[in-house]
Amino acid sequence: MQNVFIKNIKHEEVISLADQVDIMSGQVVSKTLAQNSAVSITLFAFDKGEEISTHDSAGDAMVTVLEGTGRFTVDGVEYLLKPNETLIMPAKKPHAVYAQENFKMMLVVVFPQNKE
Repeated sequence: MQNVFIKNIKHEEVISLADQVDIMSGQVVSKTLAQNSAVSITLFAFDKGEEISTHDSAGDAMVTVLEGTGRFTVDGVEYLLKPNETLIMPAKKPHAVYAQENFKMMLVVVFPQNKE
């Protein structure tokens, strides 16, 4: 059997990433597509008013909004992202996400690797 590095999504088929995760009332829904020591790729769907509180990451985090509008706060600075807009949240800087309306996003985190 061949290794699968990207999971929970169809291979060799054109798809809409936004269609791969559903908004659920009162929830933040996530779907992991890849997770290892080098990279994490996750789809998220936020119901209006839901949030991920302030935290930081060991890796650089890149968010791309797929539907709706999300408010991202990075080191105290707010950014409003609309569909097809991307923001890099640098490693070790505090950041948070808030859904001022229903929205979906893809998160890619690239983690530091030991160079030994």
